[in-house]
Amino acid sequence: MTETALVGARILAGETWYDEHALVMSSGRIERLLLAKALPDNMPVQKLDGGALLPGFVDTQVNGGGGVLFNDEPSVDGIIAIAEAHRKFGTTAMLPTLISDDLDVIAKAIGAVDDAIQAGVPGIVGIHIEGPFLNPGKHGIHDAGKFRSLDADTVALLSSLKHGRTLVTLAPELAPEGAIAALVAGGVVVAAGHSLATYEDMQRAIREGLSGVTHLFNAMTQMESRAPGVVGASMDSGLICGIIADGHHVHPASLRAAYRAKGSKELMLVTDAMPTVGSEITSFTVGGTAVTAREGMLRSDDGTLAGSVLDMTSALRNCVALMQVDLGSASQMASATPAEFIGIGDAYGRISEGHRADLVHLDDRLNIQNVWIAGDMA
Repeated sequence: MTETALVGARILAGETWYDEHALVMSSGRIERLLLAKALPDNMPVQKLDGGALLPGFVDTQVNGGGGVLFNDEPSVDGIIAIAEAHRKFGTTAMLPTLISDDLDVIAKAIGAVDDAIQAGVPGIVGIHIEGPFLNPGKHGIHDAGKFRSLDADTVALLSSLKHGRTLVTLAPELAPEGAIAALVAGGVVVAAGHSLATYEDMQRAIREGLSGVTHLFNAMTQMESRAPGVVGASMDSGLICGIIADGHHVHPASLRAAYRAKGSKELMLVTDAMPTVGSEITSFTVGGTAVTAREGMLRSDDGTLAGSVLDMTSALRNCVALMQVDLGSASQMASATPAEFIGIGDAYGRISEGHRADLVHLDDRLNIQNVWIAGDMA
């Protein structure tokens, strides 16, 4: 068992910053932190030129990257291309995300993720199935022609992943009584999204085990004085809420309001990334709908936002600049909170003894310098 030490950067372990310390890792795990001057003389050392060493980013909503849309290529090769594209931006754990599609495509995507995890594809920890159990009134870029109702057979399909974690986004007001509870009993994490749910609908769903909200503020009922909707229910609960901090999906003032209401342990950064991330392409199609990148946004011809061009490093920087939070809190939202949300917080999302050595090194301007997955420089 060969130990290696990283020295020369500030280290964020939990909520504490450590200066003049070394992070020792071995066999893909974090062994310990100790003062750099206390390192044994014979220990191999990687020297970092200042900046910050953070836990690797965990992204629970990744539709595509590297020129690939998961719906178009629900295969191990497609997953590898997407993961490699996002790894350059510090994402060391992710859920490839399938937007609304036919059941056979969902089955194929689940099988591909199972195969990718068994094959040891770096960074793949499960799947996010966003739809097709959504409300046509809030379909966004999703093809409402694919929407359908939940039944026992679809619950069984959604619960069929053998390895890793499954996150399902649905419209809770359309879920039959007991369906959310059945999904949760099958090991699925359930989030509300693309929804016209009332506050009362949300409360019923929470009682059945709903634990999250997908892209807070976007494609859902907003908070009004006498109709709190999905947003109000999110603020008035312990639900973990994903949020797209690209400066386009959510106004900076709304980002700050969400942070004040939820804090870093109930708000998590997501990219909602599309094939443009890590690629030179500027246009593609989603279910036959043309999507074009312009002015930092992805839009269809009718102006509908269609995912984002966001990567997790940019999301972290935007979180600091637009949400106006400190780097430690931004890191929590990029790593520990999403890891806890999908049930992998015992191994991912923190710099802590025994956790995976999934790490990101940023310079003082929060630009990526190095990325490690299980101790290997990626």
